[in-house]
Amino acid sequence: MTITITAFESSPDRGRGQARDMRVRWALEEVGQPYDVRLVSFEQMKAESHIARQPFGQIPTYEEDGLVLFESGAIVLHIADHYAGLWPDGINVRARATAWVFAAQTTVEPPILERETAEFLERNQSWHEKRLPMMEQRIEHRLDQLSDRLGNADWLDGAFSAGDLVMVGVLRRLNGTPLLTGYPNLLAYVARGEARPAFKRAFAAQLAVFEGRPTEI
Repeated sequence: MTITITAFESSPDRGRGQARDMRVRWALEEVGQPYDVRLVSFEQMKAESHIARQPFGQIPTYEEDGLVLFESGAIVLHIADHYAGLWPDGINVRARATAWVFAAQTTVEPPILERETAEFLERNQSWHEKRLPMMEQRIEHRLDQLSDRLGNADWLDGAFSAGDLVMVGVLRRLNGTPLLTGYPNLLAYVARGEARPAFKRAFAAQLAVFEGRPTEI
């Protein structure tokens, strides 16, 4: 049975690879698995049929041979477990790569999302300019720690893994901000991820959805 994922029919991102279906697309491209995409509008995401797959009315979802999954990190881990290409050899190495998946989504991403949401929804509030430096300090604290850990290595723990895929996806959310400019090793790390052929195929596929489409607000 062909894998089917859901993705935005349209969004403010305009296909720049920020939506979380990008991480799933990239993972599937890395392991060489074909997949279909069911595009959903914001209105369709509220429908009972979608809520049955994703109880919070978000994307992406993943369907394969009766299995339905939600949450991009969980989907990437499932793909890594069932198809070769995203786990390095060795049970301990896999465990550490799993830890990096969780670190990306639960430690590094939350302050980035907080700033992103504030910029999108709160920028006209009188207190926004005072709050912005505090949010950026929290991001920089995590970037300091991540930069120190990565050092001069190409990837977080030896060979490229699912942990790197998710972490690069998180860091790309800072595109268009100056926050990564002080971290040359993190900039190079993201560039290495974006240079992977599987990333390029996934990015092109997501971008193609949005070309010529109106933006939904």
